[in-house]
Amino acid sequence: MSVDDRINDNILRELRRDGRQPNTELAARVGLSPSACLRRVQDLERRGVISGYRAVINPSARNINFVAYVSIGLSRHSNEAQVAFERACLAAPAVRECHNITGTIEYLLRVEVADLMAYKQFHSDVLGAFPWIATITTHVVMDSPKDERA
Repeated sequence: MSVDDRINDNILRELRRDGRQPNTELAARVGLSPSACLRRVQDLERRGVISGYRAVINPSARNINFVAYVSIGLSRHSNEAQVAFERACLAAPAVRECHNITGTIEYLLRVEVADLMAYKQFHSDVLGAFPWIATITTHVVMDSPKDERA
């Protein structure tokens, strides 16, 4: 790994930790002058390595007290069924992540709602309304000792 790669890795690590820190602080943390640091960050943005910045929001402050990972197996393995399922997920605010995965199921969802009753309603109204779901397995999150999503 070149020195440039290590510096860029350090910049990315620091921005993941705090994407709002001033450039002068970031530069000091990675050992660059502010102008050199800014040029590198702008280059990382231009190349698409940094694709955006986000606010990390406390779920309980938004009345999100129930988080689950839901695995979905489809009964039809066609492009039509997958596109339709993905559209349903895009339209459902409770679905915070939708991943098409390999293995015995097609999708893994991260679902965030207020409580168990809200999840039951999501389960009935969204998942229950989709015609080609063969299996649904819900894994309720009890705690997240490490969560680096931003």
